[in-house]
Amino acid sequence: MDLQQKLAILADGAKYDVSCSSSGSKRQAQADGIGNAAMSGICHSWAEDGRCISLLKILYTNYCIYDCVYCVNRASNDVPRAALTPEELANLTIEFYKRNYIEGLFLSSGVIKSPDYTMECIIRSLQLLREVYKFNGYIHVKAIPGADSTLIEQAGRYADRMSVNIELPSEQSLLMLAPQKKREMIVKPMIHIRNQIIQVKEEKAKYKKAPSFVPGGQSTQLIIGATNDKDYQILRLSEGLYQNMHLKRVYYSSYIPIVEHPNLPVTSKSSLLREHRLYQADWLLRYYGFDVDSLFANNPQHDLDLMLDPKSDWALRNLHIFPLEVNRADYEMLLKVPGIGVRSAKKIVIARRYGVVSYEGLKQIGVVLKRAQHFITCQGKYYGGSFDDAKIRQHLIGDKHKSSKQLAANPTNHGEQLSLF
Repeated sequence: MDLQQKLAILADGAKYDVSCSSSGSKRQAQADGIGNAAMSGICHSWAEDGRCISLLKILYTNYCIYDCVYCVNRASNDVPRAALTPEELANLTIEFYKRNYIEGLFLSSGVIKSPDYTMECIIRSLQLLREVYKFNGYIHVKAIPGADSTLIEQAGRYADRMSVNIELPSEQSLLMLAPQKKREMIVKPMIHIRNQIIQVKEEKAKYKKAPSFVPGGQSTQLIIGATNDKDYQILRLSEGLYQNMHLKRVYYSSYIPIVEHPNLPVTSKSSLLREHRLYQADWLLRYYGFDVDSLFANNPQHDLDLMLDPKSDWALRNLHIFPLEVNRADYEMLLKVPGIGVRSAKKIVIARRYGVVSYEGLKQIGVVLKRAQHFITCQGKYYGGSFDDAKIRQHLIGDKHKSSKQLAANPTNHGEQLSLF
């Protein structure tokens, strides 16, 4: 098998991993144009400073000893298989880089022979890139669950970011869809990466030339919709990961039915709207001072409302807190108001030092009054019409969404929370 064929197989196998963010498109070159685009191989991610960077997104191999029923690369699935050599992978990356196609590498892998063997192959590839080719670009690498801690540590010395995919958010779903994987296989490398990051930060505070270890932090991915896990359980897990594992990001990947199995849902549509709501709720956990218990207060279904963004949904379920007077509410409470973001809340607090904030001034500050008007007063006046939860909800959703209430159908099976924390 030549390198081009391997690239096609292994780049295609990597496209379902959303831990780096986007995929490509297909467009043929034209006689009077410059360049073309391919579905596989190159994706985009965002650096910590906000830069968009192009990455070669590829698997080291799609051979796998595991038979996770949701995975296209599972051992029993009849798909073309390929494996690169460390030399091929390093050379491929460098040649793409020299042609200015990419600025970095996103490397994942199936598990060939054993976790340790696969991790050793990945380390050898990274070693060639960093030490032989002197490649200084961005590298995001997946740690293989079950690999020895010393191998995880070696890989982290070469990588900018590492991730260990949890995939399934509860022990019940792990047992149902990936029975060969154990909780300890996933948690152990995450703990080791966290501890190494902390240790290296302490070393660098004393010694400037202390070796780096995963300076971009670690992340993970959760598959949404393949099991009956509730949004509360999923976000509870994410909250624990942020607090205890110091993760940079949790990525939510809507389940895509690419293989058939009795334990998998029979659906032709992925729950992209649910994925979107989870990202919004995740944002509230990280930047708006919410915790999972308060976010789901008075929500016995334990699922996010698909019709409303999570903050508006929370505000409607806790209407007794509102309306807030924007000229008196503290910063933390301003953040709870739908339509007021982190930046606009800070501007309101600063503006109040110099005088009373007017309703017209809120718009200039950047407040989205279409939502905020229902939950605030300004100089004692309420601008939201009727302070009634049903009418506010109808206004927020809008007539064009009335027919899509069926999207909010909730699963009934309460899965068991993965007891990581």
